[in-house]
Amino acid sequence: MSAAPSIEQRISDLGLALPAPLQLPPGAALPFPWVRIVGTRAIISGHGPTNVDGSLAQPLGKVGRDVSLEQAYDAARLTGLAILGSLKRELGDLDRIAAWSRVFGMVNSAPGFNRQPAVINGFTDLIVEVFGPERGAHARSAVGMAELPFDIPVEIEGEVQLFAG
Repeated sequence: MSAAPSIEQRISDLGLALPAPLQLPPGAALPFPWVRIVGTRAIISGHGPTNVDGSLAQPLGKVGRDVSLEQAYDAARLTGLAILGSLKRELGDLDRIAAWSRVFGMVNSAPGFNRQPAVINGFTDLIVEVFGPERGAHARSAVGMAELPFDIPVEIEGEVQLFAG
């Protein structure tokens, strides 16, 4: 029986690529780490959707006004890839992740837009696709926000458990 493919192999098999680190807009400074390791926990700072080169993915703006539900779902999926890129840079190997614990999804919502869970499903669907239902399942919140940094449509933070040792 052959070993299961690595997480990075699964990402490649899905035709996906991990993006470069975020290219911050001019004048922006973020004085915190993207991922903080505490014991066997990796705590993930809020990420937004990025392109493979690390630039902010388009479209920007409020979901339900400037950004459609489908575009926002895709943005949440891109945010998942950005998070996986940061985890890869910090951990060296995504196979160190034992389980996804919790995810907090924020949606830059136009007044009256209330489909935040459907947006954040873009992230959840990606993580379960890549890690499988056991390792990828996570507790989750999906909430609407009046504004998000740089006018991004989605921001997601979370926490994963690492294998000990």
